[in-house]
Amino acid sequence: MRIMQGRRSRRRSFTRLALAGVSFIACATAVQAQATTAPAAIIAPKAFAVPAGSLEAGILKLGQQADLRLLYPSMLTSGKTTSGVSGTLATEAAVASLLEGTGLRYRFVGEKTVQIFDPSDATITTGAVVKDGATQLEKITATGERTGAEGIVETDGYVAKSARVATKTDTPVMQTPQSMSVISQKQLQDLKPQNLQEALNYTPGARVGQYGAEPRFDAFKVRGIDLTLTGIFRDGLRQIASPNGLFRLEPYGVEAIATLRGPAASIYGASSSGGIVDIVSKRPTSDPLREVEVQYGSYGRVQGAFDVSGPLDDEGTVLYRMTGLARDGRTEIEAVKDDRLFIAPAFTWQPDEGTKFTLLGEYMDSTTGGTWGYLNRYGPDGKSIGAIPTYGGDARFNDFTQKQARIGYELEHELSDNVTLFHKLRYSDISTRQEWVFAKYPGLTVEDNTGVASDTYLKFDFDTGAAAHQLIAGIDYSYMKYTSQQGSGPDLFTDDFTYVPKLTSTQKQSQSGIGIYLQDQIEYDAWRLTAGVRHDWVDNKYSVDGSPFDRNDSETTARAALGYVLPNGMMPYVSYGTAFVSNPGVIINLGGTDTPAMPTLGKQWEAGVKYEIPGQNATITAAVFNIDQENATVYETSSGLNLLRQLDLKSRGFELEGTASLDNGWNFIASYSYNDVEITKLTSETLGNQLNSSPYHMFSLWADYEVQSGVLEGLGVGAGVRYVGSSFGDNVHTPILKNQARTFVDASVRYDLGAANPNFEGVRLQLNATNLFNEVEQLCTTGFCYFDEGRKVVASVRYRF
Repeated sequence: MRIMQGRRSRRRSFTRLALAGVSFIACATAVQAQATTAPAAIIAPKAFAVPAGSLEAGILKLGQQADLRLLYPSMLTSGKTTSGVSGTLATEAAVASLLEGTGLRYRFVGEKTVQIFDPSDATITTGAVVKDGATQLEKITATGERTGAEGIVETDGYVAKSARVATKTDTPVMQTPQSMSVISQKQLQDLKPQNLQEALNYTPGARVGQYGAEPRFDAFKVRGIDLTLTGIFRDGLRQIASPNGLFRLEPYGVEAIATLRGPAASIYGASSSGGIVDIVSKRPTSDPLREVEVQYGSYGRVQGAFDVSGPLDDEGTVLYRMTGLARDGRTEIEAVKDDRLFIAPAFTWQPDEGTKFTLLGEYMDSTTGGTWGYLNRYGPDGKSIGAIPTYGGDARFNDFTQKQARIGYELEHELSDNVTLFHKLRYSDISTRQEWVFAKYPGLTVEDNTGVASDTYLKFDFDTGAAAHQLIAGIDYSYMKYTSQQGSGPDLFTDDFTYVPKLTSTQKQSQSGIGIYLQDQIEYDAWRLTAGVRHDWVDNKYSVDGSPFDRNDSETTARAALGYVLPNGMMPYVSYGTAFVSNPGVIINLGGTDTPAMPTLGKQWEAGVKYEIPGQNATITAAVFNIDQENATVYETSSGLNLLRQLDLKSRGFELEGTASLDNGWNFIASYSYNDVEITKLTSETLGNQLNSSPYHMFSLWADYEVQSGVLEGLGVGAGVRYVGSSFGDNVHTPILKNQARTFVDASVRYDLGAANPNFEGVRLQLNATNLFNEVEQLCTTGFCYFDEGRKVVASVRYRF
């Protein structure tokens, strides 16, 4: 069952049920309200500006403008259009006007709740006649499942419907004039990713796996640009990170993952020109949720997890959720652990329909390997000529332990019918200790990182003539400080000799930043215009072994985008945006004066089209883009020394994505990307070359089928293919390091035992495999070589009760 809601009503129980992914079939009687006419409050006139176009988009817009909750079966609006609503009308008259000519009817079932239905639907039995001859529903059959985190991201199966990541407002994805993808809760459940890289396997433009099965960091690129340090956000706030203190993602604690491709600095401040990845945490649900799961998999992986949620009081004003996990495991390298303890509490308090306060917490204690990778062979000139299948580390001194914690809150409060306050704040802390050995030479890094991130903005809804505005004005603040102590050597390990290296070098940094921003989204007829501007001030203090470097940066960034929504559900658009990141570190100039790193600047042009297929829960998007980026900080080895350098590049390409969740049980994800990433400044040897480990071509397809009836009902099967084109293993394009094209196959099978025996209701068996055919080849990045991750299989048993 779908739900479209207004600003106030989206906080009530039916919306939260839908966003938690709970079927409304069991709650059908709750919506069989006795009201037969609209309440007096709904008769009061209001100004409406709902443009002509798809009926679903019109329902969403009407719900926002009227503060209404609108309920309807999943595919009821597919392929239908509306002529729109304009002028000052009673809310009831606006609903009637919106549905005029569609053959659909409506009825009020509460002060702010409307059911939309087809009177000819065979699942509707005759009941009391209500307003305008509509039939009171005696039975509701849900044909789809809509899930997400209320107001932040909303999905229907695999298909994204709305997400705040692009604009900080509840804008339909297919009317957002910038390229974006959403990994839904259903997709996470079907594919069972074990880290962020695996979750992004089927996202266009995302380059994952460039370091093989690297377990220490969530390292990846989007549109050829690294997002590891500057592109990962959590619940709309920057995820504070330092060189060796990066948060590790536990996918079990995630509701959805939204990827916005291209600059977003105009509302988020310092962030990558390749885009941002916003990880949405699981949140409390208004309906009870109880789940336990056990997993067993490759390399001795054993995991137990639980997820419980629901109301703490009869009125549903206080909700809770507690998610936890414990794992003991290894990786394809026996000496590299994959252990963790994870707990994530969450609470929501909603004293009235205009106020919502959510507390989100997490603590994780994890251990993996301090050394990742294999020994590389070297030729007579000292350059690597490839990896050999011999681990470079030592199991006796190899623990990389990390304790990470975060606690924060989100507040939404309606100051008036047209003004809403949004405020969020989070404190985070990471402590790491990395023991490593490479080629029998040991090292140790101990790092502590603390940070605060906050964002506050007001959203104003108003009209100027026929144009409807959503204007946001905000200010955000971030602070990070870290201390990193390092030491290595001086002696080699032997078979009977190990020691702990002394910490001989100390790096410290503090960075504070404040930004103010303004953005206006304007809807005029079928036009969609977004324009925003922001200014940031960033203060960096950095020292190495007592030698200080200070740098203050100030930068203005902007974004503008224009789209046009056609009656058939298609929206062509163009957009332009800029990006800004203040960099830590010192650039070593051989034979010259060392200098602090310059800030990274970027700009992007993008043109695309988004198409919502009429009559189907399916979308297709396509985009072409051009990114120019200056002064990215990278480590470059072409001189024979591993030095921090600053890189200019031009990233150009094309992306195509399709997603679908159909009534017949089929779900699809398909994507293709072409990406030309040219080095325009680095060293004389690399000028004009394709950036290392950046394939020109990538393609992926995942298809999943759930048997709808018959003896096999409850069975689900899925299979996927991922193609990664050839790329260069270093920036000087050493032939022996070139990465050949490769293809990976993934698969999944699951069975809900309750379909065969009601006594096992809620029990699901599932088996997932990545790289099913064990395709393993050498993989080189920045002049060092690894191997692809081999076949990995995970079996799970889940019980919901």
